[in-house]
Amino acid sequence: MRAGNLQLDTYGRLKHFLAIEGLSRSLLIQILDNAERFAPLGDRAVKKVPLLRGKTVANLFFEPSTRTRTTFDLAAKRLSADVLNLNIEASSTKKGESLADTLRNLEAMQCDMFVVRHQTSGAADFIARQVAPHISVINGGDGRHEHPTQAMLDVFTIRRLKQRFDRLKVAIVGDVAHSRVARSEIHALRILGVPEIRVVGPKTLIPPAIEAMGVQAFHTLEAGIKGVDVVMMLRLQQERMQSALLPSAHEYFREYGLTPARLKLAHKYAIVMHPGPINRGVEIDSAVADGVQSVILQQVTYGIAVRMAVMAMVMGTQALSGSDVDSH
Repeated sequence: MRAGNLQLDTYGRLKHFLAIEGLSRSLLIQILDNAERFAPLGDRAVKKVPLLRGKTVANLFFEPSTRTRTTFDLAAKRLSADVLNLNIEASSTKKGESLADTLRNLEAMQCDMFVVRHQTSGAADFIARQVAPHISVINGGDGRHEHPTQAMLDVFTIRRLKQRFDRLKVAIVGDVAHSRVARSEIHALRILGVPEIRVVGPKTLIPPAIEAMGVQAFHTLEAGIKGVDVVMMLRLQQERMQSALLPSAHEYFREYGLTPARLKLAHKYAIVMHPGPINRGVEIDSAVADGVQSVILQQVTYGIAVRMAVMAMVMGTQALSGSDVDSH
């Protein structure tokens, strides 16, 4: 599933942000560079800039999320946009109204951007094809397909702490088969030139022939993280622990949980990442999650700046001048 040119306008600028796959390295770098401009705002007394003043952003979350929704909400408000959070559980879509009807009504409210999170792969792409031409759509996670802003905040974190991509070894550990985060991460890391990407997990949670994506598969944690610069842990969904894919959460932690002893196999200065929420004692030991090599909370902080960058870009504020960011 590829969003293709749907994401770009006729000038090659970002119109929607639906997937990492198919985007250019220069465009990903532009997102990272713009996010770098926004990052210092969080330390200021006044955290707002006027780039999206007068614009309305609708958060359409068809599945639960706290972290993603909150950071999108904060990002929009820091850009001075008006924000509409649609409670899908109580909305007309639960009463039989079609998704297309819901979109038409939101368009009638003169919204300018939809941030969409949906349990169905391809939902954001579908919505982007349905909306009026002036509306931009950002994918906040769709099924098992992609979670592009998560990938961008992760690579932003990596660039801030490791500076360069072209010398890194990155291990993605856990339920790769069902993870939209993993798919987006792999695409982003490859596009940015990371030379060695590993996926680590039990055979039941690693897709067959995943090597076609340009990664190496490992089925023991010790071998998979040996010598890597970045250890990216994935959240293990509750349903995997209750299915035949895994014997038990305890067994998973025994084989694949990241402990201080196992982390010593990675590079001395390796960083530990996790998209959250964390299952302590399942994917990761608390001593690691709260340790000096963990950058999990930094990921959350940087997520606001990255989502600000993406929102500003899809709304056409491509050139972020010093006065736009620095003097407000």
